[in-house]
Amino acid sequence: MTAPDLRQSHPPSRQNLEWHEGDMPYSMEFGDHFYCRIDGRLECGHVFLSGNRLPQRWQTAERFVIGELGFGTGLNFCETWRQWKQTRTATGQLHFISFERFPMPAADIDRALSHWPEISDERQTLIASWPEIPDGHVDLDFTDGVRLTVVCGPALESLGASEHRFDAWYLDGFAPSRNPDMWSQELMQLVFDKAASGGTFATYAAAGFVRRNLEAAGFIVERRPGFAGKREMLRGDKP
Repeated sequence: MTAPDLRQSHPPSRQNLEWHEGDMPYSMEFGDHFYCRIDGRLECGHVFLSGNRLPQRWQTAERFVIGELGFGTGLNFCETWRQWKQTRTATGQLHFISFERFPMPAADIDRALSHWPEISDERQTLIASWPEIPDGHVDLDFTDGVRLTVVCGPALESLGASEHRFDAWYLDGFAPSRNPDMWSQELMQLVFDKAASGGTFATYAAAGFVRRNLEAAGFIVERRPGFAGKREMLRGDKP
């Protein structure tokens, strides 16, 4: 396990949380829950993995890079890691890079993710290596060819400085009505520019201005049925 890398450090910031129904975090800053109240883990599979045609795509790649806007509780990472372990090739490498302005302490991540026994192994391994004060670049190497990088700080600034090319994007900021900066035209343009040729994105969001910003950036955008009866979600491809 590598130690956290604190390059490009930002002053650590934390959100004020409420806990609903025992283990569901609610952001006081953004007035929103961190994930779907029905089942955030299943929503991750429906929206982010299926929307990016995973795990099929990483089974044909030696190295696969996923970018995420909004690490939150780490739920998407842990569910992706769980599915990766079940479907990876023998030599495949997964780099999961998430951009998070308000990284959560380990105790809050542990409390939120304890809701799902399906990701208990991933949760415990993540918590065991998570820094006491997450800041800068948190770089963690795990078994199974998995590397996690959480870039702490404002997404626009952090992504603009990134040298990575992303095969798939999980766009998982708080709801556009609550946090419009995370869905701005400028940031969506960076998401497109940093995507690899043939790269994809998926998001639970379906607001009109989000779709227009993604299309203006250059993505071919497709509407699909959302999770658990939600009318729509968006996914798309970089030509």
